[in-house]
Amino acid sequence: MIGRRGSRFRDLVARQLELFAQDEAELLAEAEDADAAWTRAERGETEERYGDYQLVVDAIGEQLYELRESYAGTLDDEAADEYRDAFTRAAAKRFSRYVALLEEDS
Repeated sequence: MIGRRGSRFRDLVARQLELFAQDEAELLAEAEDADAAWTRAERGETEERYGDYQLVVDAIGEQLYELRESYAGTLDDEAADEYRDAFTRAAAKRFSRYVALLEEDS
């Protein structure tokens, strides 16, 4: 960490997550729709609808993981760890439903 305001990667991560939100807007909307379908599902359909939702959640998590790891791979070990931490914290704030994979690997 550098200074009180956070990681030196804060601005970079914010830009990456904004681009992710723009580029993956359709997938994020699909997740919202799947969540709503699961929430409103009839008793006999909840398991199937939840499975559909979980597939989309996993896809988003994998995309976030790939984004994080692609950039982290360009850094030395110490900087990569700092970047991963900054990315995971920021992603958890913005995309809390979809970051389980990131948090597992941190």
